[in-house]
Amino acid sequence: VQLQASGGGLVQAGGSLKLSCAASGRAFSTYGMGWFRQAPGKEREYVAGINWSVGSTYYTDSVKGRFTISGDGAKNTVYLQMNSLKPEDTAVYYCAARVYIVGEYDSWGQGTLVTVSS
Repeated sequence: VQLQASGGGLVQAGGSLKLSCAASGRAFSTYGMGWFRQAPGKEREYVAGINWSVGSTYYTDSVKGRFTISGDGAKNTVYLQMNSLKPEDTAVYYCAARVYIVGEYDSWGQGTLVTVSS
């Protein structure tokens, strides 16, 4: 399974960006998909996730009310709408999917860089 993320870029504080990710491969499905990020010098952190079976979404506290995750389970695509961006949101954003293990993100994309200037 391959995941391809896109949509990163440079934006001023207060601006918006929308990330997209599509999973492809042969004969697979996903239990859910999500986004992680890694800022320079920091550990990778969970940002948001979506569970297809129950349609529920999850967010880390720092992005609640600003970011919205959405997607299509049938098409194995996920999006992250990011509004009111802050310089501390600057990071490489990674798309991930739960393909083989229900409770774990086991497939990862290559990452897309988001830079928020102050």
